[in-house]
Amino acid sequence: MKKSRLLFLFFSLMILIIAAAFVQVSKKNVVNEKKPNIILILADDIGFETISAYGSTSYKTPRIDNMAKGGVLFQNCYAQPLCSPSRVQIMTGKSNFRNYERWGYLNLNETNFAHILKSQGYATCITGKWQLGGDEFTPYKAGFDEYLLWNIMDTSSTYNERYKDPRLLENGVSKKYSKGEYGPDLFVNYIKDFMTRKKDVPFLVYYPMVLSHKPFVPTPGNGKVYENFKVVPKGEPGGSSADNSFFKDQMAYLDKNVGELLDKVNELGLSENTLILFTGDNGTGVGINSNMKDGRKIPGMKGATTEYGIHVPLVAYWQGKIKPGQVNNKLVDFTDILPTITDAANIKLPKSFITDGRSFLPLVTGQKYEARDWLFSHYDPQKGEFKKARFVHNREWKLYETGEIYNVAKDPEEKNVLAVSSLTPEQQKLMATFKEVFLTMVKVEVIKTPKVKKKKADDDDEG
Repeated sequence: MKKSRLLFLFFSLMILIIAAAFVQVSKKNVVNEKKPNIILILADDIGFETISAYGSTSYKTPRIDNMAKGGVLFQNCYAQPLCSPSRVQIMTGKSNFRNYERWGYLNLNETNFAHILKSQGYATCITGKWQLGGDEFTPYKAGFDEYLLWNIMDTSSTYNERYKDPRLLENGVSKKYSKGEYGPDLFVNYIKDFMTRKKDVPFLVYYPMVLSHKPFVPTPGNGKVYENFKVVPKGEPGGSSADNSFFKDQMAYLDKNVGELLDKVNELGLSENTLILFTGDNGTGVGINSNMKDGRKIPGMKGATTEYGIHVPLVAYWQGKIKPGQVNNKLVDFTDILPTITDAANIKLPKSFITDGRSFLPLVTGQKYEARDWLFSHYDPQKGEFKKARFVHNREWKLYETGEIYNVAKDPEEKNVLAVSSLTPEQQKLMATFKEVFLTMVKVEVIKTPKVKKKKADDDDEG
């Protein structure tokens, strides 16, 4: 009897041990199957030439450089020449001819990456620069659970109030800081808090930075100069002067902020389950000139459709998933971001969803990838004196719909139009291929929304 009881207790104990082990394995599998976090950092007004990993000698960006060493640096990423067109494109995965309606506006009927990830259980957060119109409810309608934003409702008088003593909107509540707080620090701290609270669920962080758009002003790294800098709303007298010399300091602070987010992800133990993307929304601002290791002096050409107006940095990092030290020369653009994000999240887009992009995740993880032969751009910002332009290009050649041909590898500022007769038969064939692209990139149905009359204060600097 005692023997039977002992056997019973023995087998009962074994079952408990096996069950406990099974539970542990199951928990481990659940953790391993957790959808990855996504962090997209979109810097403001920085071309590829502002990052030292791309060969810049004018600025030092050690944290972004190390991010590239630990992941992949894309040599040929392209955005739109101005801010609003790029923001609509990156969020929706579509070329501007499909859904760009007017300056500073995102049609909320357009599905964007926040909508998609939120529908799949992601916690979503946006902080930084909005500039897509609407009211205090708009970020929620755009798919974000939480937000801390500049340039969402009062978009003109707050021009100077993005850096020191900013004027922001946090989850519907207007906040005006006045004790020397620095906007970029507030945004980064907001993200850190969000990630800490949401570390046990998949999350999306979209951080469209205010750095390094003008006004070029001191950062906290400038010490007393920052402390003594006086900020007033745009159009009011008595404020301190901005100066291009502070662009270098803003780039250093931008790099510092990126590093802080990388450190927080690592501190939370999320590095192996977080895809981090860093890029810029358009070329560097006009008036900023950058020196390169190869001797080039690159002028900022924001707003222009030239190489220096659209060629931006792109770095992707995902510890354990993306092989470190990659330098990739394939063509990518902002329409590729949404399909890449959804691919990383293992979300299959429905056939009815239209995107002009393709996921580059297979490219950086060693899977089968069909590289692009060309990129297409439809640019009609409906802003100031910036003119509409449509063009097709690769790393060497560009054809405008109006017929101008440039060898952008040799002539990045597009100073010399080339005649078709000067091209080789192979180059003429390439131009014929480019020309056919324009015929397919035509919006069939145009949905117009009421236009809002712009305030006089809304100038080109808001781009």
